[in-house]
Amino acid sequence: MTPRIEFKFNSPNESPGYLLAHLTMLWQRRQKKVLDPLNLTHTQFMLLAALGWLSRESNHVTQVDIANQGNADRMMVSKVLRTLEEKNFINRREHQTDTRAKVISLTDEGADILQKALTAIENADIDFFSILGNNLSAFNNSLIKLTEQNRDE
Repeated sequence: MTPRIEFKFNSPNESPGYLLAHLTMLWQRRQKKVLDPLNLTHTQFMLLAALGWLSRESNHVTQVDIANQGNADRMMVSKVLRTLEEKNFINRREHQTDTRAKVISLTDEGADILQKALTAIENADIDFFSILGNNLSAFNNSLIKLTEQNRDE
């Protein structure tokens, strides 16, 4: 006989972690569907978007800046940026004052693909989250609070 397993929740739909994981998988599937034709993975898109965002403020965006912006592992960021460099979407060059750092910039081709990806992703997000209607802002604020509360754990 199978041992009885005890759950805190009466059903999966009462578990916020289960619901978040399930929703995340559905959302990632939607993201993949719009990014595949652009030859980008979700991670590549996120790092390009972080670079694009940071480049609005500085001409000296580093790999560490990109990792921090995306709350991502620095080694993973380095590997993905190498792939983006091979695709000719970014340039990496030595930092003028910090010999350990690389300055990252978008190529013209990278800026073009990022703009196409942003349009596709933003439209997919609008469609995916449209069910929330006027509650979207409250939903976003809840996500921000959860992120801030759990960032350093």
